[in-house]
Amino acid sequence: MAERPTTTVELSGGQVEYRLVRRGDPVVVVFHGGHMRAGLTLDERVYAEANVTVLAPSRPGYGRTPITTGTTVSGFADVTAELCRHLGIDRIVASVGISAGGPSAVALAARHPELVERLITQAAVGPLPYPDRRTRLLAGVMFSPHIEGLTWGGMRAGLRRSPDLVLRKLLAGLSTLQADQVLAELTPEQRTQLVWLFSRMRSGAGFRNDLRPHEDLTAQVTQPTLVIASRRDGALPFAHAEALSTRISRAELVESQADHHFYEFAADWPALTATIRAFLAADPAS
Repeated sequence: MAERPTTTVELSGGQVEYRLVRRGDPVVVVFHGGHMRAGLTLDERVYAEANVTVLAPSRPGYGRTPITTGTTVSGFADVTAELCRHLGIDRIVASVGISAGGPSAVALAARHPELVERLITQAAVGPLPYPDRRTRLLAGVMFSPHIEGLTWGGMRAGLRRSPDLVLRKLLAGLSTLQADQVLAELTPEQRTQLVWLFSRMRSGAGFRNDLRPHEDLTAQVTQPTLVIASRRDGALPFAHAEALSTRISRAELVESQADHHFYEFAADWPALTATIRAFLAADPAS
């Protein structure tokens, strides 16, 4: 496991960090979740198997994309469209939003229908208020500019000393099930992957930006949309997926059987990736 190489470019909307993995002509733009950045990823084999190029920008405040670059989801959607033009990409088969990256993916599809053929959301924040007031206040303290580094430093130290104990505490907030049960169902390899991932996460100014209210653009999305969500996802209520599938006219809701927020580790992930490949191959006009 290793962080993927990224680069930066200065656009009219500001500096953007991005990762570009060129394969075939079809391109997906992947908007990462909270505490992530362009170089961090879990499982993108579904795109490799479909010979699809992946463009993954770091959202505002994450990695080497400053918070001043397109601070709103609409603003960053425009920056991402400019990034596509800069890279010679005039069509993307899907705008993909994972977790807190959901609103950015929706905004790109809504604001640039000439560029985006489809929309995919996975465990994604929808048009409902998010998060609750208590979580917002707690996160505002833990991930404030002067505390954020200490928060993740303590996390890394704990993962080195007692990885299962820290994973159990983290999973308690990522699943509606008992954390002991969820941890027991993870394979040793999956535990190692999660420890690696959590050890490299940072929030920068991005996570606090994610918690600010954003404009609801779902009614403006006209493209075919695949909404993937689990009822046992403790990080995000299933109601967000229901709202996305209700408010987007051509949306299909596919329910994951994941026991937590990381659907890539669920037993039905192979079936979900088959659904994603079929969705990408389908005629968007039908």
